[in-house]
Amino acid sequence: MGKIDSIDAVQEMLAAQDYVCGRALATVVFLSLRLGRPIFLEGEAGVGKTEIAKAIAAGLGRNLIRLQCYEGLDTSSAVYEWNFAAQMVAIRTAEAGGGADRAALQAELFGPNYLVERPLLKAMRADPRGAPVLLIDELDRTDEPFEAFLLEALSDFQITIPEIGTIKAPEPPIVIITSNRTREVHDALKRRCLYHWVDYPDFERELAILKARAPQAAEALSREVVALVQKLRSQDLFKKPGVAETIDWAKCLLALDVVELSPEVIADTLGAILKYQDDIAKLQGSEAKRLLDDARASMEPA
Repeated sequence: MGKIDSIDAVQEMLAAQDYVCGRALATVVFLSLRLGRPIFLEGEAGVGKTEIAKAIAAGLGRNLIRLQCYEGLDTSSAVYEWNFAAQMVAIRTAEAGGGADRAALQAELFGPNYLVERPLLKAMRADPRGAPVLLIDELDRTDEPFEAFLLEALSDFQITIPEIGTIKAPEPPIVIITSNRTREVHDALKRRCLYHWVDYPDFERELAILKARAPQAAEALSREVVALVQKLRSQDLFKKPGVAETIDWAKCLLALDVVELSPEVIADTLGAILKYQDDIAKLQGSEAKRLLDDARASMEPA
């Protein structure tokens, strides 16, 4: 990929990776690359927040390092830990050999050979392909102490290991932080980032996404699928389907050799787009036909 010197170039780069990107999001990505600022992406699950990190890494030819967040995540899982099993073997070996130099052994045990690097530390290392893309996925799942630690780490792009010293990134990684907004992330971290809310796409953009990700689907079927998913999002559901579910559903329909939607087909394949039984129950019987009729009525001319 050539130099990314414009917003249009960002859109072209992402499009080459089958990621259909609006201009507002492309602008945020361009500014992040130009200014070296992290990106903070919020939005519902399945709208493409994680996928854009993959697309940027592939488009730039960089390594993707992913930190999947969860409740209770700590520095030993996110930054580094010592290989205790290997350390114990080294201690037993030294004791069996007799006359071990304790100072030398301790220095060796807490040296690079016994250090297990986790995503944040890996992202600080030099990479011949250029600064990696660091994806910190679903930050809202962690607790506030880890969020505070992350704020410090991203301020200077360095990690301090007491036994070794400070490791500073020779070139700051391209950082993308995502949140499904299950809780509010502290303003102090957001202020370090360029912010963008990733919303559900409109009909034309979602159709373009589906064509990129499921090109085998016929035009008529793709339009019906997108129209019906968009109608579903207007319903009172516990969990609205994301773009990921749109793509999954289309692929399921292709596997079943479906050429057009019907209430029966919808009822049989609802598990591809809805993940809660209460939501599925709402679309049984005549409700599926009503939604399909509404979706077809709302479709723009092909």
